[in-house]
This record gives sequence, C-alpha cells and structure tokens, in this order.
Amino acid sequence: MAHLLTGNEAIARGAYEGGVTAAFGYPGTPSTEILENLAKFKAEGVYAEWSPNEKVALEAAAGASVAGARTLVTMKLVGLNVAADPLMTLSYIGVVGGMVVVVADDPGQDSSQTEQDTRHFARLAKVPCLEPADANEARDFVVRGFELSEKWRCPVILRTTTCVAHSRALVEDRAPRPRNVTRFEKNVPQFVPLPIYGRVLRRKVEERLDAQAAEAATSQFNRIIRRGDDLGIVSHGVAALHAAEIFPDASLLKIGWGFPFPDALLRDFAASVKRLLVIEEGDPILEERIRSLGIRCDGKNFVPRCGELTPAVLYDVKRAMFPELALPPLPSPVAEAADLPARPPMLCPGCPHRGLFLALTRFDVIVTGDIGCYSLGAFPPLSRTDTILCMGAGFSMAHGMQKAGEKKPVVGIVGDSTFFHSGITALLDVVYNKGNVTLVVVDNRITAMTGHQEHPGTGVTLLGEETKAASIEAVARACGMERIRVVNPYDQAATVAALKEEIEADEPSLVISRAPCPLHIRKPLGATRKIDAAKCVGCKACLKCGCPAIAIGPDGRPFIDPVQCNGCGLCDQLCRCGAIKA
Repeated sequence: MAHLLTGNEAIARGAYEGGVTAAFGYPGTPSTEILENLAKFKAEGVYAEWSPNEKVALEAAAGASVAGARTLVTMKLVGLNVAADPLMTLSYIGVVGGMVVVVADDPGQDSSQTEQDTRHFARLAKVPCLEPADANEARDFVVRGFELSEKWRCPVILRTTTCVAHSRALVEDRAPRPRNVTRFEKNVPQFVPLPIYGRVLRRKVEERLDAQAAEAATSQFNRIIRRGDDLGIVSHGVAALHAAEIFPDASLLKIGWGFPFPDALLRDFAASVKRLLVIEEGDPILEERIRSLGIRCDGKNFVPRCGELTPAVLYDVKRAMFPELALPPLPSPVAEAADLPARPPMLCPGCPHRGLFLALTRFDVIVTGDIGCYSLGAFPPLSRTDTILCMGAGFSMAHGMQKAGEKKPVVGIVGDSTFFHSGITALLDVVYNKGNVTLVVVDNRITAMTGHQEHPGTGVTLLGEETKAASIEAVARACGMERIRVVNPYDQAATVAALKEEIEADEPSLVISRAPCPLHIRKPLGATRKIDAAKCVGCKACLKCGCPAIAIGPDGRPFIDPVQCNGCGLCDQLCRCGAIKA
C-alpha cells in the first residue's frame, strides 16, 4: 500500500521498516515530527523518547547501539552542536547495531538562529553523510543507513533539510525487518578509548574512510543522469531535483552519499563534460573538494551561499551563467499575494510570557533571552530581550555580564523545557560562582514553540505514559539556589513586586513565571474582554502589551477582537479609565 508521506513521516516509516529498536531525540523544527510518528509504532515494540537534550539522546542511543540494537537519533541542525561531543568519540569506538543520526538543516533560517551545514560535522567526525532528496529517498536512506552503519561499525548521519522534511511523496509500505537481539559483549580495547586503545582506533577510522570513499564512488546513492556534455552539474539532496528542472540539457551527478567524498566518481563525471557547475545548499564543501582534485568548476561564484536553493534562485543562477540566452524573467508574484499585509511574529493572544515581559518593561535592566516562544519578547512594543545565543545561554550570559562588571542589573530568561535541556548547569554556575543575577524560568508547562511536546517537567512521556514530573523549584534548590519564588504572570501587580524584590536583592534569585500555554490547554483563560467606548479616552495604553487581539479602529480608538481575545485580563490592568470589561 502507498501513502502520501512527508519526509519526516517517511524517515519514521523507514526506521520502523529497518528494524529500529529505540529512538531518542529532542524536538526542533524541522525534525520534530520524526519521533512523533515513530512513537505510533509503540504497539510493534518500538521505543521512542524525548530526551532532556540532544547530547543525552545521542549518548543513550550509543548505549543501545553498542549492545546490538538498531537506533535512531533526531535533532535539528543546532542540536548537533550540543551532541557533537559524544559523536566525535563514537566515531572511534563505533557501534554494533546500526545507528542513524538524523539532522535537519534549515537553509534560509525559516525557524533557526543559524544556517549551518551539517556536512562539516560529518567531515569532522569522519562518519558517512547521506542526503535524501524526497520522502521516498528519506525512507530508503534510513534503511540503507542502518546497513552501512553495521557494515562499517560507525554512526551514519542522515542530513535532511526543511524542504525534504516537510514536502510529500508517495511511499510504498514494506514489511519491517526483525529487530536485532540486544546483548552487550565486553570489548575493552574497542569501547574504552583510553589513549593506549584510542590511538589504534584512530588509525582504523582512516582505513574505514578510504574504504567508504571507494564504496561511495559506486554506490546507488550517487547516480549520473546523462543528457548533454556541454554542462555537467554536481548537486545534492533536493537541490539536485531543482537543478534537473532548471537545467534540462545538462548532465547531472546527483550526490546522495556525500561524505566520504566519491573522488573517483567526481573525476570521471568532470572528465565527461566541457564545463562543470556545483550546486549545493550551504557551504561550498563539494566545490572545495572538487577543486582540491585539480578540477576546474563553477560554484559559489554563481550560486548563493545563503538561503534555500529554490527553482527561482537556480533560474537566476542560469541567467547569470548564460546571459547570451536572454532568458525571460520569471513571472511576478500575483497581486493578491504581494499585497497581503505584513504579519510580524508575535506572542499569541493570552500567552503568559506577555505578562512577564510586560512587567519587565517597568525596570531598567538588561535581559538575556533564550530560544523558544519567549524569543518574541524582543519585538515591539515589549522590546524586553537584549540578547539571544543558544539554549541555556539566557542564564549563562547573564552570569557572564554580571561577573564582567556590568553596572545595570541583569535578568536571564529560559523556558521550562530549556531549563531541563541546558539551563540547570547554567543555574548551577551562577550559584556555585556566587553570581548576583535574577534568573527567570517562563514555565508554560510544555515545549510550546515546536508544537507542544512533553519534557521532564510535564509528567508525561512521548509514548503518552504518566511519569514523575521534575520540579524546577526542587532542582534549583538542590543546586543551592535559596531565593526561589513562583509568580502568576497574569497578575501584573504581584509580578512587578516580585521582580522588584529579586532584582534589588544582593544575591542570586530564581523567579518562576508559571501559567500554561493557552493553545495547549485549548480553553479560554477567562471571559472575552470589550472596550466601553463611553469610558475610553483613546490613550492607547492597552496597546503596550502587544496583544494581537487589540487593534485600532477606523475612528482611531482601540477595540478588542472577540474572536482572538483569550480572556487573560492583562489589558484590564493597563487601562486606568476602567474602560475594559469582561
């Protein structure tokens, strides 16, 4: 039977069909749906979990893999930064059961703070990197990735992109392979990389790479589509499909197994065409390799380094390369699409984070933010986030600023899921090294930004099972934090008072701003508000909270959209005229 699957759904299907026993990951767009779909195979004996962070996920998978089980690990591009430490060593000690590490890159930064290229990590870790172009290949590459991993006894990276993850294709069901028997066999020289053993393992890695490069040159993952010989294109992933469409007369070398580099295949293909163009999303990794082989080629001199290589982008590349063709310009966007009003990102109506940031507007402080819905606190009219680096850095950067002598008070913010991901160690740093900053956990009781996934603080696992719910307060207290208080961000007076006390305190403190995400609980927070026109003086103070339910009407006065209003009541507390009522 065939199903229309997204790339993420196909990866989950491929893992199941490939005999996966256990899967681990941390949610992050564009990879999130992989584990959510794989968890549906719980009845068939597949275990799946949201780990506290990507490093823990990869380490848990490594434990299962060295015991013989096939494992899957999922994360987005920046997650591999967190998981890089165990990946580098796992490349040396290797695996027994096949292990595929799915990393979803985000060309164009649709939902990420960076646009990094995971192929660098494959080269650094010296492990194979497979790149599917569509959902069908995504399923097939996962299955084949397990096989390659077991053949070479090393992890295999499967690099997807936003387009591959979310586009759809018809995928035929296949019968699942029986799962491996899990039974660890002791082998200290292999699994304990002390220097005396590690130096031997290092040489074996290089031998493995040479053998893999030879196999990649003849692999079914890398295939040549012969057309003309005037122009040859080397491309990878979904960009290769777009290149085939825009350059219909060019021969194409579609790279699906990009590292180790298939040098022999690259040389043969280059020799068969008069001119060579390398089209790759992200960094010029293939281009640099081809040039290092002494082969002349075009690449980033025409192809953009930043952003997604859509057909429209490649059409511009073609016009730049062949101005003599006088190619017509692409049609302009239809007027209806071009004339749509701008929709800046903003916190949802009733979001509890709005209350916390609104309270912070009362203080002259520096706010070091973090990754999550609360990142949107940087935008007007709230404008109460001054820095964002990476998950957990909201706490760490606050500590660093204060220790460096910053005179203004510093407030560091992380979310509840981020606290368990990497905020605990940062809080421990503040306490241990006698920092004096105010730390805030905006606890909306779920991993909201990526689609409401569970985390260690929610008391529910990915498989839907009830479990122990970790307490932010108890963890902080165990780390030595003495000043801990919980506030309701919808109560502005109490939240402002609490923040004032903690910011002025001469010791570190933790404020937990706790209220559930309204989209997750799926019910109004209170009665819908409306503005009494007779009492409204048009001061527009209610706009200061930045709620999308409040707008300016044709008469220049604010009004509340009853469809969007969630009844949180923040606007009531801003109106000094008593014009806003339930």
